[in-house]
This record gives sequence, structure tokens and C-alpha cells, in this order.
Amino acid sequence: MEVVICKTKEEASKLAADMITAAVKKNPKTVLGLATGSTPVLMYNEMAKAVKARKVSYKQVKSWNLDEYYGLAGTHDQSYRYFMNENLFKKIDIQIKNTHVLNGLAKDPVKECAAYEKQIKAAGGIDIQVLGIGSDGHIAFNEPGTSLASRTSIVYLTPSTVKDNARLFFKGDMEAVPKSALSMGVGTICEAKKIILLAFGENKQDALKGCVEGPMSQFCTASALQAHNDAWIFCDEAAAKKLKLKKYYAWRSATKLGL
Repeated sequence: MEVVICKTKEEASKLAADMITAAVKKNPKTVLGLATGSTPVLMYNEMAKAVKARKVSYKQVKSWNLDEYYGLAGTHDQSYRYFMNENLFKKIDIQIKNTHVLNGLAKDPVKECAAYEKQIKAAGGIDIQVLGIGSDGHIAFNEPGTSLASRTSIVYLTPSTVKDNARLFFKGDMEAVPKSALSMGVGTICEAKKIILLAFGENKQDALKGCVEGPMSQFCTASALQAHNDAWIFCDEAAAKKLKLKKYYAWRSATKLGL
């Protein structure tokens, strides 16, 4: 696990975007795993800038998103499909047919999740998986207590996640937030060849410490990244305050970052 501590979330987002840009330039058929929420938006903006500047093209890239609310259509303005279209896909030259998000209206969610896993394997697996981290240390919708070997499935959201998502997506209305979702499992996520986790702000301090320095446990599902052989954490100083690690890699790691 490599921890890149930057002074600001803007700097961290730029470095993470540069890592993805470099990978896509090297392999135009890169398979991406993508995340929603406020955390990756700055990184997505930087990725879009690189496309606009003609530094990279996503025309052959394929993507699979981590999760989707169960019960919401992809056209719903609070769905994760809608979020991805607005915050990334419309801003880059990726082909929409090559972007994949779980179907929140699937009549058989078990079958939908199994098919999703098969699609990812048929594509050769995820090359780079982008993650955020919840305030309780969860990744995707894998709440504390989820098996670290879990696969893509229908999951039920904790009150803290419902509260966080109400703020982000539903204008504070907790009643409007779906109480279940379809989500990649921890085991599914950890099969990605490279993982990029973003963590910003003081409210992520405990979660980040658990991820990086805590015991590997199902009660902090992000801690599973400790066993991954190519996991990168991009964080700002505010999120990193409780880490024992105080090194600032950002200014001296361009070579190691592969940029």
C-alpha cells in the first residue's frame, strides 16, 4: 500500500487523475472501475481536462461502476448512472455502450449481480479500481461486518450511510434515500490489478487510519486493501492527521507514480 499525502484535495485529485491518464495512454483498452460521491469529482474533472487537451482518449476504454441504488432507474437524477453520465461520461470521449452500471430496477437482483461479475471477468478484469471511503471505513456499499471475501450482491445500508448519502444526493432528505443497493463485493474489488482510494477531509481521519494502520478486519472493509499488491491512497493533510505515517510523497514520487 502506497500512501500519497498532499496538502490539498485538489493536488491529490490531480495526481490520481494523472495516474489514470498515464495508464490509459499506455493501454488504450484499459478497464476502469469507477466510484460515485463527491470525493472523485475533482479527479473526474482533471481526467476530462486531459481529454479536452487531447492528451488521452477513452474511446476504447470500458468501465464498470461499483454500485447503484436498488429501486432507482438509471434516468433518475439521484441514481449513480445519472451521476456518472453528468460528472464524467459526458465530459470525455468514452462510448456509453462501454460504460456499465448495475441495474437498479433489476427484477432479479441476484441474477443481475451474477451477470455483472461475469461481464467483468469476460473483459479481463478491472485494471484500475477507483474508491472513496465512508466515514465508518466502508468501500462501495460494503458496510462494517461485510465479509472481506464478499461478491457483488444486494446489500442493506446502515443509518450512517443513509445519512451521508442524504447529504450528498438527496438534499438532506433521509426518507428519500433507498435503503438497499447493488454493490460490488470486497472480494470483487480486491481482484482489480490496481486500486486508487481517495480520502479527503477531517471526517475521514478515523476511516483512513483504520484502512492504512488498523487491523485487517471486516469491521473496516477498506482495510482489505492492506493485502493488495498495488493499492494507492491519495489523501489530503486533513484526512491524514491521525496516521503515524507523515511522509509527503507527492512532490518526489512522479517516477514511482508512473507519470
